[in-house]
Amino acid sequence: MINSEHTAIMLIAVPLLGAFTTAVFGRVSSSLRNIWVLAILASTELLAVLLGVNVLEKGINVYALGASFPTLTSPEGFPVRIILEVDAMNALISLIACTITLIVVVYCLGFMRESRVLDKAYTLILLLLTGMLGLTLTGDLFNLFVFFEVVSISSAALIAFYVHRGQSLEAAFKYMVISATGALILLFAVAIIYSQYNLLSMAALAASIKYTFLDEVALVLLISAFLLKAGSVPAHMWKPDAYGEAPAPVAVMLLTSALVSLYVLFRITYTVFNPVTPTIGWTLALLGVLSIFLGVSMALIQTKLNRLIAYSAIAEIGFILLGVGSSLTQSPHTSKVGFNALSGGLFHILNDVLDLGLLFLAAGAIYYLTRENNMNRLGGLGKTHPVLGVFFLIGLLAVSGLPPFNGFASKLMIYESVYFFNPLFAIIGILGSILMAAVYVKAFYSVFLGVFPPQELGQIPKSMLAAMGVLALLILVIGLYPATVIKYLITPAADALINPGDYIGGVL
Repeated sequence: MINSEHTAIMLIAVPLLGAFTTAVFGRVSSSLRNIWVLAILASTELLAVLLGVNVLEKGINVYALGASFPTLTSPEGFPVRIILEVDAMNALISLIACTITLIVVVYCLGFMRESRVLDKAYTLILLLLTGMLGLTLTGDLFNLFVFFEVVSISSAALIAFYVHRGQSLEAAFKYMVISATGALILLFAVAIIYSQYNLLSMAALAASIKYTFLDEVALVLLISAFLLKAGSVPAHMWKPDAYGEAPAPVAVMLLTSALVSLYVLFRITYTVFNPVTPTIGWTLALLGVLSIFLGVSMALIQTKLNRLIAYSAIAEIGFILLGVGSSLTQSPHTSKVGFNALSGGLFHILNDVLDLGLLFLAAGAIYYLTRENNMNRLGGLGKTHPVLGVFFLIGLLAVSGLPPFNGFASKLMIYESVYFFNPLFAIIGILGSILMAAVYVKAFYSVFLGVFPPQELGQIPKSMLAAMGVLALLILVIGLYPATVIKYLITPAADALINPGDYIGGVL
């Protein structure tokens, strides 16, 4: 039985170990390497489940590296103590990241089986997972910066996976420029905070913050850094190229890392700087509306399927920001509407990664069969590969927010709550979903109906079908039983954000 005391650090250490040993197993045989990577990810998934159960049963989990109990300084007095602090919120995000990565690697077994650089791909995917888990679990700002860089470097290398294609290298370069800018902004914000409080622990800062002008500057910088990473308007310019040029499984990993960045943003605003000024809420909600508008507008004119999904990802980020931003203007501590808006935004993080993940993997399967992304050159795949058509249909209905799929429940919570905050924003959100549904219906017709493809197409590997099948099943189960998911996953996560007392008390 795994000692729950060490589960948090093992959750980061296990994929890191896998990243540095995968190539060794690859030198022996590709089959042994695949088994090793799957074993690492299955172990990580188990640890994430155990950590979540432990948090729900016993409360917040705090782990201090090099100490038997958490302190704010090292024995030498250096104010950097690596502390991992886990509550229901980041336990949920960790579970999402581990689950999606496992599904992605299963998909890669078929999608990339002919690649000669699979060792590198698996190593980078495991490093990216390590970075995401570090961002999620860390309890201090310095290590937040460290893991921010781990995510940036591994993501850029994965975007440039098709190194022989100039567009891939250009997309990776754009991503690196944005990430480097975000890292500098983040480091500057950390320096401002440290110069005032001589603290880096988020729990200690939450208890000490005085809301000075410099504190407000630091908050704006922190929000800006993670909005850059998440790819919302106005920092969306890297997203269509990165998602469109990267392999489909890499696009899903990038999507997951963007949602992890949103978690960090919410942790900072709700825990460290709680309560924030309503202006922050209004700003996030407005950026959400603009993201919805731009994402849908640009999706309407796309001819490449991957770029269409990329722009819809920008729009879906907008729905999350709209819900959480509305919550920040209405005091979720005392307002039921505010709490529901926050819950809807958090629920949509889960639904977003499942829905768009399925669409990206389906698009990858289409490219695997046809070596084509242009929807104008596709057609009739529903006749030759009906199962793939069903998976794509489930994804498009879910991301459009139609019942009985999972996206309906989270978007309904957002619409209802935002309507009390600003009816116009709610109407824009609803219209955005309707237009997005129309875009995807057109895409479905172009790819799966229309003219029968003249060329002989192969078969989709079973591992790719299995990965898409798991996502489709999760979408259907959550859509049919949203109340259960909200009760056991979303509500505890929202409670953990709006009531930071336990998070602070875990260290102080």
